[in-house]
Amino acid sequence: MGASIQTAMTYVGNSAYVAVAHATTPFVRAYPWSSSGFGTIFSNPATKPGGQGNGVAFSTASDAIAVAHSLTPFVSAYPWSASGFGTIFSNPATKPASAGRSAAFTTADNILAVAHDNTPFVSAYPWTDSGFGTKLADPGTLPANDGRGVRFTSTDNAIAVGSAFTSPFLDVYAWSSSGFGTRFTNPATLPTGNDSSVAFTSASDAIAIGHTTTPFISVYPWSGSGFGTRFSNPSTLPAGNGRGVAFTTSGNAIVLGHVNAPFIAAYAWSGSGFGTKFSNPATLPADDVRGVSFTAFDDAVVMVNDTITSPFVQAYPWSTSGFGTKFTNPSTLPAGAGNGVAFSN
Repeated sequence: MGASIQTAMTYVGNSAYVAVAHATTPFVRAYPWSSSGFGTIFSNPATKPGGQGNGVAFSTASDAIAVAHSLTPFVSAYPWSASGFGTIFSNPATKPASAGRSAAFTTADNILAVAHDNTPFVSAYPWTDSGFGTKLADPGTLPANDGRGVRFTSTDNAIAVGSAFTSPFLDVYAWSSSGFGTRFTNPATLPTGNDSSVAFTSASDAIAIGHTTTPFISVYPWSGSGFGTRFSNPSTLPAGNGRGVAFTTSGNAIVLGHVNAPFIAAYAWSGSGFGTKFSNPATLPADDVRGVSFTAFDDAVVMVNDTITSPFVQAYPWSTSGFGTKFTNPSTLPAGAGNGVAFSN
């Protein structure tokens, strides 16, 4: 499960790139994106990720792309340009301990973090144009269990790691140039089940968690002091286990991918918390949605679905009115269940 949501060569008239981590070879696929939707797929990377793609992230400058995946080396990273994938960077000298589930760059593009199975559950590496540096020291207090989602605040002063199987399901640490700092105190009201994904607002004033038991999503105020009092649940709950979660860049909406139809729940968002649920899209996603991502301009939202139901990726125009008419599927689809998705900035 991924999560999964990340300027030099990014947007030209609301154009961008979108990448999908998926279950079967080549394990990652990427497309140009414009106001018309998906463009012609980029060529696959010459060296594919090592197994099922679970999470994907672009660097802030869109000059690199990282894929968290199921088999060694558990994370693969490539230069990225308008031509697509470059030659894979050398693997980190110290690899993540097991299957990579999610990846995230700092806003400054100087760190790449990976949430993964098996202790220490999260690994962080200095990042430069040359690729991975020496793995940073593990946090003093490790996450509770297998890492699922990972995200930095926009100010790069905190890192959140969602985890599975063991409460509190979410660990947040201070972050600095030295790496992991002190773990923040747990929120007073914990998430109620396995954490599938985490997201901060672009203002870093709220943190959201998609999880496996009702209410399926938990959101908390966030500040330099840590968690505030959990926001009230939305008046209309998602229909099943929460998976991918994302805020719009402007912070006026939040979307959760989940199991069970309609597979996606979108809500107005403000400093007061959840507003009214937006109407479902006229054409629903094909199946359980595992990852969601908004464009930097909040003019489109893309999501990926699991199981065996094609097309595995679908995208919709987005506005303050909610979902528009679904974009045409890409002519070359992801090769298997979608687990993670990311737009370039």
